[in-house]
Amino acid sequence: MIKHLLKVGILFLLFNANNVKAAKLALVIDDFGYRQRNEEQIISFSPNITVAVLPYSSNAKRIATIAHEHGNDVIIHLPMAPLGKQSLEKDTLFPYMSELEVKRIVDDAVSRVPYAIGVNNHMGSLMTANLNGMHNVMKALSHYSMFFLDSKTIGKTQVKNAASEYNIAVIGRDVFLDDQQKEYAIAQQFDLAIKIAQKNGHAIAIGHPYPQTVNVLRTKLANLPDDIELVKVSQLITTPRTKTKLKPTIKDIFEKYKKRFTDISNLNSLE
Repeated sequence: MIKHLLKVGILFLLFNANNVKAAKLALVIDDFGYRQRNEEQIISFSPNITVAVLPYSSNAKRIATIAHEHGNDVIIHLPMAPLGKQSLEKDTLFPYMSELEVKRIVDDAVSRVPYAIGVNNHMGSLMTANLNGMHNVMKALSHYSMFFLDSKTIGKTQVKNAASEYNIAVIGRDVFLDDQQKEYAIAQQFDLAIKIAQKNGHAIAIGHPYPQTVNVLRTKLANLPDDIELVKVSQLITTPRTKTKLKPTIKDIFEKYKKRFTDISNLNSLE
């Protein structure tokens, strides 16, 4: 009898251990389109890694197609103006651009990155902090079924505010992996992303196809904790709720017609 109870207890524990909801970790690797060898290695690690392709990069269409065929999410790494004086990609978006110019650039980017299901910003500390500029971006994107991943290159980002006007789903980055291009630092940031995921249930980490990042990912992804699940970034997207009108109650209808009756009575008395 005791042995039977022990067996039942062990089976119960195993069943519950297997059904513990794993925390979700999404990895997004930016700047795809220039480092073909490194990029193909990253794609080979897992179909659950999301790749962000620069639209004017020399290898954009080819690497987007390879990633898609492997099962990876593809998003557009849309160049946006920074506060600093970094070198810029062609057709980098600036706040002063007209709505038509922004639309032209966005449409062209979509045509250059096949299979894209979303967008994130390349740099953009100047652009993403400008509400009018981001309104233009979101209006252009509203013609496509895409989400927006805010890389959060500045604290005063207006991405979510602008996107809400066009019912575009927005999700934000939690950790940058490789601001320091040293393997020990990248490994520390990866571990930080795991801790955030374990605490909050999910986390998004953004990196780049540097050789050091490739080396760290190779090791870390082969040794993920049991309570962490690597997921595509699209799996963390929740569709924003549309503003729906509440159905009028009988009381509302009564009050509406009561007001109309009162208004008519007042007009008659004036006559």
